[in-house]
Amino acid sequence: MEAFPLLGQSQNEEEIAQKEAAAAVVRGEALPGMPYQLDGSLQAAQSQGATGLAAWLKTYGQVVQDPRKAWIELDYCLLVSKDNPAEARRIYAEVKKRTAQNSPVWPRIKQLEKTYE
Repeated sequence: MEAFPLLGQSQNEEEIAQKEAAAAVVRGEALPGMPYQLDGSLQAAQSQGATGLAAWLKTYGQVVQDPRKAWIELDYCLLVSKDNPAEARRIYAEVKKRTAQNSPVWPRIKQLEKTYE
């Protein structure tokens, strides 16, 4: 007699595979939530590293919305983690807390989970 996987298990595995595939395809700059006029200033801030991106988030953080804001904040986590791991964990926790599991950013959050929790 052949064993069949439980329905819930195969659906869960399929769902995980879909999320992983989506994570590979998602590009932060393509996410909604940021006025296009801020693209240039964001690129300039990113070129300045963690300090530049922190200043940019302080200036424009109230204008930018999720999911784009969450993606940018995760970029900041990666930049600041070497010099200030406590700050990186704090930002990561804030992003994770407010992000729904069906968000296009969620796979990236799960990918970074072991690093920041």
